[in-house]
Amino acid sequence: WLKPFGPRYADSGNLGQLDLILALEWVHAHIAEFGGDPARVMVFGQSGGGAKIATLIAMPAAKGLFHSAATMSGQQVTASGPANAWKRTQALLAALKLAPSDVEMLRTMPVQHLVDGLAATDPVIGGSLYFGPVLDMTNLPRHPFWPDAAPQSRQIPMILGNTREETRAFIDPRGPKLQGLDWDNLAARIAPEIKIDLDVHWVVAQYRAHYPDWTPQQAFYSATTAGRSWPGQVIEADERAKAGATATWVYQFDRPSPLDPLRGAAHTDDIPYVFGTLDAPGSMSGTDAGAQATSRLLMQAFTGLAKTGLPGLAAWTPYTLPDRATLVVGDGQVETVHDPRQWERELWARAPYVQPGS
Repeated sequence: WLKPFGPRYADSGNLGQLDLILALEWVHAHIAEFGGDPARVMVFGQSGGGAKIATLIAMPAAKGLFHSAATMSGQQVTASGPANAWKRTQALLAALKLAPSDVEMLRTMPVQHLVDGLAATDPVIGGSLYFGPVLDMTNLPRHPFWPDAAPQSRQIPMILGNTREETRAFIDPRGPKLQGLDWDNLAARIAPEIKIDLDVHWVVAQYRAHYPDWTPQQAFYSATTAGRSWPGQVIEADERAKAGATATWVYQFDRPSPLDPLRGAAHTDDIPYVFGTLDAPGSMSGTDAGAQATSRLLMQAFTGLAKTGLPGLAAWTPYTLPDRATLVVGDGQVETVHDPRQWERELWARAPYVQPGS
């Protein structure tokens, strides 16, 4: 966010998003030359890609450039405010040992130096520096899903999905954070991993009471997923429903990896099923009959949305309130369940969800 340095940098907080819009403008202008239909463009992304899609649907310049959307484990309820974005810019300049008068050096500095600067402590939320969409009131004149779903997005058919245990992908069950985990130290272990400000000892007590047969590891991954990013998806789906956006479908990916018994259904694990790349390097899906059946179902749903604005699965009920119909994706089968994680949803809703990076 370099706007404080002058009007030359007015768009700096959302340049990545503007690149996406430029690409979509090109598609709109030229896709017919390749046999495509400019009136039937679907955008979707996973993790940070999903957050970009959630932001696009609130940007006026993107209106009319796509006609359906999907997010996979990627939410953007709110953007960064300009004051916090400026704090992060100042922290980056300090890490790079640049004075404000040296701002032009950012344009010529080796990329690796810029990347190294991101290791500086984020002055707003701690951890490494966060940079994301900025509420600049021009390119992004409102938050994507606060205080409600952006009006221009409400007519866009949308799929929103998450995996059941997102954090198993980046908190290794065999790594140091899980070594020696027990009920006595569980609260201290989950504290740095959650983004909702609830008393962690109370949280652990609630999980132990509700799931008496669970191990500390099960409670760790469930709490760090439900108290981290998943509430953002709940908010987005709920706000669409409140605004009367009837073409909303939510899924929960539950199929555990058959290749690693400790991985469960982790962040990114739904990607090869949607793309049909079960045998790609790094895929944790396996290629067994269950994996292939699951992949066919998800590909059918996503291509159906692109072609017709409806997922190609008759069993998938649209998301409305208070039912919260959710397609639970298992091993080669799917089932619509109403509010399948109601207990966790209500537990974590006792405190406000603050979008990381806001």
